Amino acid sequence: MRRSSIPKLLVIPMIIALSACSEEESAPPIRPVLSSIVELSDLPTPSFAGTVAPKTETPLGFRVGGLMVARDVNTGDVVTKGELLASLEPTSLELAVRSAQAQLANAQAQLANARSTEERARATFQGGTATKSSLESSVQATQTAQSAVVQAQTTLDKSNEDLSYAQLLATFDGVVTATSVEVGQVVSAGESVLTVAMPGERDAVIDIPEGELIPAIGDAYSILLQINPSITSAGVVREVAPAADAATRTRRVKIALQNPPDAFRIGTTITAIRQARDIKKLFVPASAVLNQDGKTLVWIVDEKAETVRSQEVKLRDKTSAHPEVVSGLEPGTRVVIAGVHSLKEGQKIKVEGGARS
Repeated sequence: MRRSSIPKLLVIPMIIALSACSEEESAPPIRPVLSSIVELSDLPTPSFAGTVAPKTETPLGFRVGGLMVARDVNTGDVVTKGELLASLEPTSLELAVRSAQAQLANAQAQLANARSTEERARATFQGGTATKSSLESSVQATQTAQSAVVQAQTTLDKSNEDLSYAQLLATFDGVVTATSVEVGQVVSAGESVLTVAMPGERDAVIDIPEGELIPAIGDAYSILLQINPSITSAGVVREVAPAADAATRTRRVKIALQNPPDAFRIGTTITAIRQARDIKKLFVPASAVLNQDGKTLVWIVDEKAETVRSQEVKLRDKTSAHPEVVSGLEPGTRVVIAGVHSLKEGQKIKVEGGARS
């Protein structure tokens, strides 16, 4: 049998070399990553377009139903308290008043007759020619007639009141901001016919899309007229919608104007700019965030060991391009900002581009 011609002294080095190659193949590769140091930053000061709206708007409608035969005002008209705004066809209401008047006259006649009967019964009872029960029946009839008069008077008063409701009057000085019923339409009791706004207190109304930093109640804004940005007014946030609109995915914010100039008329287009505040927050790029197993994580770079480790963080407004860090991360920390889904705990990395900030 022929033996191998490979010398034994060469076999051992070959085994060592193969073992080293196997170890190199099993070791995870050093992965280049993009990273950034997170630092405290000023709050962003975005601007949003909006309109001037009244703080108080009241829809007005008739307190009885009927056919609307007149509307004396249109959108944009200035009205004063007690001014006639619209009217209903009064015929049926007038007939109700006449019927109530007739019922009252009949009840009054019945009362007069009952009183005369009572007086005769009382006189005959005192003369001894009538019984006590007869007198009591006359007294009861008088009381019933009196009740009928009260009821008829109440019906008449109600009919007169309903007739007065055929005219829609302004309940305060204001501006008509909307009309919802035209002449010739039949309206029901309580249906909105037009809307009147109090012009004194005004708001700047803006819609903030999801992903933007939502202001808090009391935040200060500068409000500029789009037609003339040199005309401005201060404003303070007084109301923020609790949830985004399902159709537009925006939140409505109402900013109370502080002593606005007369140029800030209702319906005027404005630009709202949040006033800068000396407040710094910590933000991270959205590309640095990893959502895994119900946790929100970022990869922190250990520059000495050239490895990465995961760190759980709490963020505000995760839909933003730069969500705010609430907890879990300190300023000056270097985090991975790209390829976060392909890293492993303790993996060797190489920071690309040197120290980026």
